[in-house]
Amino acid sequence: MGQLSRITQQPDVMGGKACIRGMRVTVGMVVGQIGAGHSIDEVLADHPYLEREDIMQALRYAAWRAEEREVTLATA
Repeated sequence: MGQLSRITQQPDVMGGKACIRGMRVTVGMVVGQIGAGHSIDEVLADHPYLEREDIMQALRYAAWRAEEREVTLATA
């Protein structure tokens, strides 16, 4: 896994969830917006304190976590 210098985890911030640069913005919130169809530019416009690299690292972190363990999905 490449370096994820912008992803932080602190027990006293957002219940210890992975956040962006110690802010109260979780990786899940960012990835959820992208997954809901928002573009990176829309997320940046909604959260002007975020930077493009914050979003890219959030996506890389989420992809890494998804590969970390097997999750049983419903079959079609």
